[in-house]
Parts: sequence; C-alpha cells; structure tokens
Amino acid sequence: MKTPLTRRSFIENSALAGAAVAASPYVSAQAGGAGKQVKVALIGCGGRGNGALGNFLEACKILGIEGKVVATADAFKDKAQGAGRKHGVPDEKCFGGYDSYRKVMETDCEYIVTAAPPGFRPVHFEAAVKAGKHVFMEKPVAVDPVGARKVIEAGEEAKKKGLGVVAGTQRRHQGGYIANKAKIEAGAIGEIRGGVVQWNGRIPWIKRRQNGWSDKEYITRNWLNFTELSGDHIVEQHVHNIDVALWFIGRPPVSALGFGGRARRVTGNQFDFFSVDLDFGDDVRIHSQCRQLSGAYGRVGEMFTGATGAAFGGGKIDGKDVEIPEIKLEAGNPYVQEHVELLKSVRKGEPLNEARNVAEATMVAIMGRMSAYTGQLIRWSDVMQNEKSDFYKYACTPTALDFEEGDIELPAEVPPVPGKG
Repeated sequence: MKTPLTRRSFIENSALAGAAVAASPYVSAQAGGAGKQVKVALIGCGGRGNGALGNFLEACKILGIEGKVVATADAFKDKAQGAGRKHGVPDEKCFGGYDSYRKVMETDCEYIVTAAPPGFRPVHFEAAVKAGKHVFMEKPVAVDPVGARKVIEAGEEAKKKGLGVVAGTQRRHQGGYIANKAKIEAGAIGEIRGGVVQWNGRIPWIKRRQNGWSDKEYITRNWLNFTELSGDHIVEQHVHNIDVALWFIGRPPVSALGFGGRARRVTGNQFDFFSVDLDFGDDVRIHSQCRQLSGAYGRVGEMFTGATGAAFGGGKIDGKDVEIPEIKLEAGNPYVQEHVELLKSVRKGEPLNEARNVAEATMVAIMGRMSAYTGQLIRWSDVMQNEKSDFYKYACTPTALDFEEGDIELPAEVPPVPGKG
C-alpha cells in the first residue's frame, strides 16, 4: 500500500475479499418475532456513534424487525439533539451533560449503543448492565487496568442477567477472518508460533483549542489525542489487530515489553508510534507495531506463522487444505453483522457476551502502552491478579466520574518519558 488506510477502508476492502466465504456460528439461529419493534438508545453522538446506530437499524431491517430510537445522550446537548432529529426522537429525550447516560438508563430502551470516548465506557457499560439493557459498545472499552477489569466484572453480571453484549471488534464478525480462524483450528498452518500485527496510518483528526473552551470541553472535544480519554492510538485503534492475535492464539500474552515516541503530534499527550513484543509463553511471540504519521508507509493487518504454514488475518493462507463448515453471513458489512448477531442471539434466548474478549484485548493494548511509557516490562499478572502492583492499581486521571462532578484539570500536553517513573 502506498497510501495510509483508514479503519473503514481497510474493513470494507477485507469484507469484499471475504464476501463469498461465509461465517457466523450463529447463522443457523432463526430470528424469531419478525416485525416486532425493538427500542434502542445512543450514548455518544459523534461520528462512530451515529454510524453504529445506523448499523444497528440496518441489522433490524435485515431481520425484519422495526428498530425505534427512543433516546440519545452526549456530553454536548446539541450533538444529542442532532442525532435525535435524524431519528424522530423528541427533544426531551435528547439528553446533554456528562451524566446524560444516567437519564438514558431510565428510559424504556431495550438496547444501548455506547460510543462515548473510551475513558467513559466502563462507567457507561456498568450502568447499562445494572439497568438491564442489552449493549453494543464500541472498542476499546477502557483506558487503564482498573477500567478494563470493571468491564469484565460488569460482563459477568450481564451473563447472570441474560443480557447480550457485543463489541465493536468487528473482525470477529467478518467472513474472511472467521473462515481463517476455523481453518487454523482445523490445522491449516499448524500451531501458531509467532507473527506481526500492525496499524500504520495517520492521525484521524485533531481539534485545536478554541477561545472560551474550558479544560473539560477542550479535552472532551479533542479526546482522540489525550491518553486519559482515548488510551493512545495503540489502545484506541490498534486494539483491532491485537484482538485478532488473542482470538487466533486463544489466550492473552504473559507479558509486554515495548517502546515508542513522539516526533510530530501537535496536540494532546500521546506517542506517534509503538513497537511492543508480546510474549504469549511456550515460545510464541507477536510483534505489535503501530504508527500515526502522515506521509509514512501505511500497512494495516495481521500475519501469523504456524508450524507448517502461514496466514494473514482475514486473507490468504499458505498451508494445508482443510474443510470447514459452510456458514453464511446475513450482512456483507461486518459493522452490520455484529448487530445482526447481537439481535439474533438475544431473540433466541442465548445472548452473546463479548465483554471479556474485548476487555482482554483492550488490556493487552494498555499493557503495551504502559510498557512504552514507563520503559518497564508489564506482566499480565501485574494488571489482572497482583493487587499490590502499582500497574494493577493504575487509573488515568481525570476519571469519568471526575467529569460528572465538576471542573477538571487538563493533563499536560507533553508525552511521557520512559524510565522517569
């Protein structure tokens, strides 16, 4: 590739390549109750939130269900109103403010699409589960170990309540990826021994500070460029590729050791690039590498080397011919298919629950970032089991609840320095 790829263009190109292959293990389930109305609310009314809501409504049409948007919420009320007007939501159900998600939980929505900045997602997800709502939540689902574990805990509670949870790691709902995962399980390349996962592109967008903006408004509007709200691009964007590695290998890594730096970023406090060695144990290592630099070489994808062959994540496999079950996708677009599978699973009475999958992928990305920021080796046990570890306790500040409670102090717009604590 001679030009950097966007997240959407990469997925669309991959979807075309895999359209003839088929794929969801839930495809045999019949969507019962055709014609029944389902009520959905949106939290986080930016571009991805509006896109995800549109994908949900398209999935409803595919399944013969009427989807009705009953509420919207955003830190900025005008954005909630803008999204609401598109779907005929009464103004009194378009909520603004950092606590607006709480008002959504009091409505009669059955499903919630949550796409506020990642720093808010653990709190929003936990509230949705407590309110008994089925959830589609965008990736990543946290920015620190405390938040990632909160998502796992809430996901377990969702299981007890019989709630469906699907995440925006849509490669798990894309034909080429699902087929390759099945082929690898059937022995096409032997046991995975290593590989490379990459996301190299440019900074998607920045928002310069405007006169009159408070610290709170500035960091919220420019959230993509602040670690406290986005997790840095290794978490916010590269989590897709890391998720594929965990999915294909079948376990999280033992440790992460990486480095990174900043050369040209002009706002926020993040790095421009990361290079992380993920040690999965048993001599299996994955190189996780990502970069956001305009004008640099662009490559997005995954490659795995097996004992007897090799495979690209959703593309070509060089290995043994194996047979896998033929399964069809209802939607050619994986962004829609993930919602199809959420709706089908709930209506069948066997709700999907992807909370742990996406939280673990998010946690691994956080490990890589923490290692690069500090210069230290970060172990899975440090962030998941060892309660005495400083890494286990680490939470970005300001926290989501700090935004609800009043003014916040803007983090310094300088990158971390490894080896300085």
